[in-house]
Parts: sequence; structure tokens; C-alpha cells
Amino acid sequence: MSLVQNIVRSYREPGEVVSALARGDLREPQVLFFALLACGLIFVAQWPVLSRDAALDSSVTFEQRMGGALFGVMFLLPLMLYIIAGILQLGLRLFAGKVSGLHVRLAFFWALLSITPLMMLERGLSAFLGAHPVVTVFGFVVALVFLYILGAGVRAILRLQPGQIQ
Repeated sequence: MSLVQNIVRSYREPGEVVSALARGDLREPQVLFFALLACGLIFVAQWPVLSRDAALDSSVTFEQRMGGALFGVMFLLPLMLYIIAGILQLGLRLFAGKVSGLHVRLAFFWALLSITPLMMLERGLSAFLGAHPVVTVFGFVVALVFLYILGAGVRAILRLQPGQIQ
């Protein structure tokens, strides 16, 4: 299936999507691509808010804000994501036994990539409404969807038998 179809399908059956990706010809570059694509989309999602902030406060220009966001999202965030995935893998090893780091990263990065359309919508709302309770509630919804997809993905990789993984 295509990437977009898998993202849409992840809202209905996230465990099956992660399981299918894990049983395929999965390699680290593919998982890294999911993380970097998610970071790129998160960076793009910041643009409306950065533009609004630059218009409201001209002491920091839009270009300066974009540079800071680029550095934070495209350089620091991937490193943080790998650290968080490593901590998640350690926790799973403590409580669930042996689990592949590649599969943990797949479940984590796929959950992040799957919610980027919702994050883009949330940032767009934030740019139009500012600090509004609707934006806050929608942010919580995005976080819950992330946890739902991540939880289903983790359960799916824990169910995989070593013979099922290529």
C-alpha cells in the first residue's frame, strides 16, 4: 500500500499497519525515513504559527523564527526521537522480554508520522485562533491519537513471532 493509504488506515487499524510493515522488507533507512518525513511535516506545520507570531511581534523576524524552527525540528528532534525510542525499547525489554529495537522504532516513528496530518490541522487552528481552548482540546486529542496508534503498534510488534519477521 502507499504511504498515504497506510496513514489513513492507521486511524482504523494501526496494529495491522505496523505488523504489515514489520513483516515486509524492513530496514533502518525506511524507519529513519518515517522519522525524517514526520519531522519535515512538523516543520511545515509550524509555518502558520511562526508567521502569526512574527506579525504580532516584529522584534524577531519570520526568517529568524523559521531558522530556529528548522534547527530544532530537523536537527534536534530526530536525535530526541531516537533517544525516546531507546528508552521505550528498554522499558519494553524490562516488562515484555526481548524486543527488536528496529521494530520499536518502527512503531514509535510510524505513530508520529501517522498523526502529522492532525498536527498540521492543530497548528493551523492555533495560527487562526491563537491561545484558544479549542486548540488546547484538539492538542489533547492529537496526543491521545498518538498514544492509541503507538500502543497498537507496540502490541503488534510484541505479538510477532521471530519466524514471522524477515
